Amino acid sequence: MNLLEARDLSHSFDYKLFFDINLSLAQKESCAIIGVSGSGKSTLMHILSSLLKPQDGVVNINKKDIYSLADKEMINLRKNTLGLIFQQHYLFKGFSAYENLELASILTKNDIDKELLKELGIDFVIDQKVTHLSGGQQQRVSIARVLTKKPDIIFADEPTGNLDKQYASEVIDIFFKYINDHNAALLMATHDEDLAFRCDKVYRLENYNLTKVK
Repeated sequence: MNLLEARDLSHSFDYKLFFDINLSLAQKESCAIIGVSGSGKSTLMHILSSLLKPQDGVVNINKKDIYSLADKEMINLRKNTLGLIFQQHYLFKGFSAYENLELASILTKNDIDKELLKELGIDFVIDQKVTHLSGGQQQRVSIARVLTKKPDIIFADEPTGNLDKQYASEVIDIFFKYINDHNAALLMATHDEDLAFRCDKVYRLENYNLTKVK
């Protein structure tokens, strides 16, 4: 079953970014988008994850056109279905790492997975203020917060950019285990082609379009 279907997406700013983009993502499937800086990867991720309406085309999630949803439906979609992990952590700076996770837990009525905190290597810093954590630790708290929501689709834009090679590989393993255990899906934009090619499908965004390379 396809969780995500994008058809004929086009977008530009003062210059053309891409056109006629088509993409689908099924349960338990992982997909990576690679490409040089400025090719439009982040913009495409924003469009697919409900943050930016495309100039042309349709994005269906669970067979619904997300950009035709009413405001309340869009809020519910973002809260319950989508997990967004971007280079900026968007953590609440005055809170501890655990309090950031608690917010996700309360909003979605899901328990915090203590084993996940150990796997991410943040169990021993979970009570510290996020401002006292390293960039890599903040990124792993952000990942834990998203997975606490139990999303159907994880959108990850450079999710391992602040992590060393070992932690980056371990985080991707956690993503793969999550989507397999929860019938979910992963869409990732990354510059790290070694990580990208661990996904089921890989696309390169270049010359205004997506080319499938795996």
